[in-house]
Amino acid sequence: MDVVIVESPAKAKTINKYLGKDYKVLASFGHVRDLPAKDGSVRPDEDFAMSWTVDNPSAKRLNEIAKAVKESDGLILATDPDREGEAISWHVMEVLRQKRALKDKPVRRVVFNAITKQAILDAMAQPREVDASLVDAYLARRALDYLVGFTLSPVLWRKLPGARSAGRVQSVALRLVCDREAEIERFVREDYWQIAALLDTPRKESFEARLTAFDGKKLQKLDIKSQEQADEIKAMLDGASYEVLSVEAKPTRRNPAPPFTTSTLQQAASSRLGFSASRTMQVAQRLYEGLDIGGETTGLITYMRTDGVQMAPEALEQARAAVGATFGERYLPEKARHYSVKAKNAQEAHEAIRPTDFSRTPEQMKKRLDNDQARLYELIWKRAIASQMQAAEIERTTAEIEAKGNGRIAALRAVGSVIRFDGFLAAYTEAKEDDKQDDDNRRLPEINTGEMLDRKDINVTKHTTEPPPRYSEASLIKKMEELGIGRPSTYAATLKTLEDREYVVIDKRRLVPEAKGRIVTAFLENFFQRYVEYDFTADLEEKLDKISDGQLSWKDVLRDFWREFSAAVGDIKELRVAEVLDTLNEELAPLIFPPREDGGDPRLCPKCGAGKLSLKLGRYGGFIGCSNYPECGYTRQLSESGTENGEAGAAIDGNKVVGTDPHTGEEITLRSGRFGPYVQRGEGKEAKRAGIPKGWAVEAVDYEKALALLSLPRDVGQHPETGKMISAGIGRYGPFLRHDSTYANLESVEDVFSVGLNRAVSVIAEKQAKGPRGRAKPAALKELGEHPDGGVITVRDGRYGPYVNYGKVNATLPKGKDPMSVTKEEALELISAKASKPSKKTTRSKART
Repeated sequence: MDVVIVESPAKAKTINKYLGKDYKVLASFGHVRDLPAKDGSVRPDEDFAMSWTVDNPSAKRLNEIAKAVKESDGLILATDPDREGEAISWHVMEVLRQKRALKDKPVRRVVFNAITKQAILDAMAQPREVDASLVDAYLARRALDYLVGFTLSPVLWRKLPGARSAGRVQSVALRLVCDREAEIERFVREDYWQIAALLDTPRKESFEARLTAFDGKKLQKLDIKSQEQADEIKAMLDGASYEVLSVEAKPTRRNPAPPFTTSTLQQAASSRLGFSASRTMQVAQRLYEGLDIGGETTGLITYMRTDGVQMAPEALEQARAAVGATFGERYLPEKARHYSVKAKNAQEAHEAIRPTDFSRTPEQMKKRLDNDQARLYELIWKRAIASQMQAAEIERTTAEIEAKGNGRIAALRAVGSVIRFDGFLAAYTEAKEDDKQDDDNRRLPEINTGEMLDRKDINVTKHTTEPPPRYSEASLIKKMEELGIGRPSTYAATLKTLEDREYVVIDKRRLVPEAKGRIVTAFLENFFQRYVEYDFTADLEEKLDKISDGQLSWKDVLRDFWREFSAAVGDIKELRVAEVLDTLNEELAPLIFPPREDGGDPRLCPKCGAGKLSLKLGRYGGFIGCSNYPECGYTRQLSESGTENGEAGAAIDGNKVVGTDPHTGEEITLRSGRFGPYVQRGEGKEAKRAGIPKGWAVEAVDYEKALALLSLPRDVGQHPETGKMISAGIGRYGPFLRHDSTYANLESVEDVFSVGLNRAVSVIAEKQAKGPRGRAKPAALKELGEHPDGGVITVRDGRYGPYVNYGKVNATLPKGKDPMSVTKEEALELISAKASKPSKKTTRSKART
């Protein structure tokens, strides 16, 4: 009997069914070793020696694997077909050698791109050795990431208190987001006018033609700069005659895109399904590892971490057969389509992402998959099918029209397209991205050269130029791929790190840099510029690729990098914090010192009038303070959104008077403090204060709203049963109702000021019904079946993250574990481990005795 090692229990279960009793398939549960998060895990002075540690759960599983291998005839390593998979196989093999479990037993490495019976049996028939070059590339990447993170992050902590970390790819991705924000801030809006004529053919069919030239001068987008200029042109067009100078009908062909890679799947899932990158990968992982299809578990898609765009020959044949059967022979090209990747530094070692069986249509799979899985599977199936279909045939018509009047001449153009044959568009259409596609989808009536046209109307529209949009997850991934930064398996994790570090916030699916992220980026650009340059990072990725191809030595690459990097870090350690702050004050001036309305010095302290404002660094990050501290205690926050004015959470420059309290006569002011903007009535220690609720724009806080905030908590009315008052307020955890000792959350801040007695009583009753702990058990995300001792095991998502529940035992899932992928076996192991631990209460009791 041979022991087969894979990553996940779900994968192990499926493969075990395919291989039968002559094999024992065990799961490693991902990586079994890692570099400890402390100094010395990678030692450049010892030729980059690396220390690996094994955590307790992994140690237990490795002991089980070692025991099984000792009793086996050989070891087969069947982890994923990428660098990470190769690394996991290498780690398992190294640990088993240390445990003397291998001895003379044969060790084979097999890879498969899909978890289907045929793919696995084919892989088992073609074993190989662990690829040393791929392992070297993994070791180099892991060492680089460690050296950058654990060398640069302490520098950040000392020079920029409140900064969380820096990373080789993470910091460059953050720079992209921050550079785009700076570009938006520098952008100057311009007004411009566009003119279009609504014209009739002699057959009384209407169409629109846009102005392209006037008085012999070609007009660009921004050339009409005033209403007066637009009115002058309109007046001429109102009295003009219109003649068709030429009509050109040009047939074009639009070819389909290749099947999905990791990055293109993440982009399409974001724009079409609203999935984050991490959610896309979680759902794709389930489709890859396998689901129960008609009583048999099988993988539905090929491996989802790839930048290859080709499909295997047998898949091409299957896709072509599906095209003919589904759409008809006319939609089938004479030969199969072959694609090559255009992304910088891409590797094409693996197939593109495709269905494992094209005969499993999205309609058939809907009843067997949950909603997210069905939608993602449909996207993958349609894109892969479309890649092997005929081109769409489109006829693009352009009509050039001349307008004459009052001795002046104008040129207009009408553009439209007709789809003569839809081709691949019958299966998959790209989302609209620009006006050009709108033109392509506009049909024109019959227009003939030399015809005179009738004017129906002249439309003049005013427009304003817009700054470039902030990055979405999808567009940032696309940009990183274009620049050659990161790899398919790292995109989702990189974006998640930026969010977890509070360097960016996602607002309406757009990435907005936080002030903390802007400060970190400015620091790195000024003092570590080379290491956040796009070309440098891409060049390093290319060297890692050459290591994996056996063209470079991984330690040579590390030596070259470390020599310059360590010298740069050594230089920066000598810098005083004051020097850093002076540089950041200048670099971030538009962000932290916006122009004042009175035209005065934006850095002059508005409180004492003598001190100079400067960026200060505290335990919780950056804020603005006066140079006359402690004599002057003026401070204000950097905005949470990355801009100083006009958004919720923005800082207030000085104290803004909004009115006078009608009862006390005290002045009510709008201010900024260390913990954000707030309103205050009066002065001194006895002054009443109230924070601006999250979601409220500072500039929208007027006299009435300030009074309302300062009047909280608000008495709603007496409870009809107890006679005790129910009050509403805003606390640390948001808007709430209070009755006696019961607190109940309200849905919004507005409810605090509008909730009536009847609803308040209902909300309080619902909260009391949930029990003394005040929190109902979250609904089950998934049921895993019966526990051997009776009772149902479920997966739930709680306040502190996802967990498995059995009775009174709640066991937290490992970090990064997809709650929807948890198996019953994993849950039983987590529950058993949790139940065997003494509770904190028991531990404290023993400590007292």
